[in-house]
Amino acid sequence: MNAVILILGFLFGAILQYAKLNRYNTISGMATLENYAVAKAISAAIGVGAIIIALEIGLGFASYHIKPLILGGIAIGGIVFGTGMAILGYCPGTLAVSLGEGSVDALIGIAGALAGGLVYTLLLPSISSVLGPDLGNISLFTLIGQHHFIFYLLDILLGIGFVWAAFILNKMEKSPDLKWLYSGIGLAILNGIVFLKVGTDRIIGASTAYPFTADLVTGTTNNSYFSKIQGPGRWELVFLTGAFVAGLLISVLKKEFKLTLIHSNWEKYKGNSISKRIIWSFIGGFILIFGARMAGGCTSGHILSGGMQLSVSSLVFAVFVFAGLLLTGKYFYKTRS
Repeated sequence: MNAVILILGFLFGAILQYAKLNRYNTISGMATLENYAVAKAISAAIGVGAIIIALEIGLGFASYHIKPLILGGIAIGGIVFGTGMAILGYCPGTLAVSLGEGSVDALIGIAGALAGGLVYTLLLPSISSVLGPDLGNISLFTLIGQHHFIFYLLDILLGIGFVWAAFILNKMEKSPDLKWLYSGIGLAILNGIVFLKVGTDRIIGASTAYPFTADLVTGTTNNSYFSKIQGPGRWELVFLTGAFVAGLLISVLKKEFKLTLIHSNWEKYKGNSISKRIIWSFIGGFILIFGARMAGGCTSGHILSGGMQLSVSSLVFAVFVFAGLLLTGKYFYKTRS
């Protein structure tokens, strides 16, 4: 099974790398509204994936994996996650790919993410009351019930709507490059494979790997949270290992591997101070994972996998993530005088 998960992770990394969706410049560019590739790819992936997964489940080949709408965790965690994503310039999944490409700031971000995961485990008992209320697992399917024709009609219309929204963003950006579209379709197909009962019968995810690894290394395992995340955390760690291998192998083959700490977009707004980038990379990684664990997922496990299931919690999480991302982009990234 580990070999299968590694291959799936490799494909995930290759798809992200193809359209440079893992890069710091791409994600921070979204925060400053200079690069829409991430938003376009996510919207296209949700649209195509919603149709694929609904058909798979309808035919009995897959099952739903809806995350609950835990309102406080989704809202606060979403904003915190979006803030960390903007500062760091990576998501939990893209960190592994960019590390493979030689991004040193991704390595520092991973260190911060491990620290954030460990601190979340330790603080969870005292902050659990802030995360609620739990409104349950709500999705288009649960809202429509057994009215199958109406469900599939709405699912297809919403799927088309998400793809259409991606093209509107592309028109606004005036970009002739369609790699974001191909990557979005690739992510939708990959999620469809992961969802299959004959495959892994679960969602794609990344953020659980960080508290799992940190808790395991430090011996912080005698608690209910570690017991809860042990299974998915181990799966995601293997998955991210595959994504790292994709980043390393493909960048080496393309002769693009390069040790980089300060990327051009960071230098444009924040200067070329090495210590500043190191400190903010660690802080960004810490915030990123702490927010992800509050919300119960990240870009891949919540927004993408959940969005494709038209899960209310995942779509609400996406709104708060982009709010945090754009607000941080506005105030954190200011052109240097």
